[in-house]
Amino acid sequence: MGLPPLVHYDTAVEYRQHYERVYCRGIIVTFDGIRVYFPESKFGHAFYESTTRDGRKDILSPVRAPRIDWIKATLEHPQADLFKGWNKDSCCYDDARRVAVVYEDFVVVVAMSIKQDGTLKANFVTCYQADNSIGKIRTSPTWVREACLQTLKGGSGR
Repeated sequence: MGLPPLVHYDTAVEYRQHYERVYCRGIIVTFDGIRVYFPESKFGHAFYESTTRDGRKDILSPVRAPRIDWIKATLEHPQADLFKGWNKDSCCYDDARRVAVVYEDFVVVVAMSIKQDGTLKANFVTCYQADNSIGKIRTSPTWVREACLQTLKGGSGR
């Protein structure tokens, strides 16, 4: 699977419509069979950035927005590198957070939970070009399904 093409729209509204059509109303399943859900509310966090570095995201990111189709491609790619995500609140790696990397330094973060039938589901958290943090991400512990399930079912594993 080659590098997905960039998507170019003229307005943020068009990117939001694309996100809602493909991700929020579409069905995205990871290469290993986990359904990923995309809340409409995550669009701003994923595709906007701060112009003032105060944390308030106020402008559509010219780096993230064109890579909108890389989310699906990354989640579905069978050779994706999978890492445990970092939980900044507890200052540790989280078995139930999965970071996928395939294309360049583009990362997709999902939070895992368990469906009523006992299988995993994922909720989209964010995506970004990890220029400054890719080294740290790539040296994170590998994400393991069994450890994730154990953690979510109440066992240790974090």
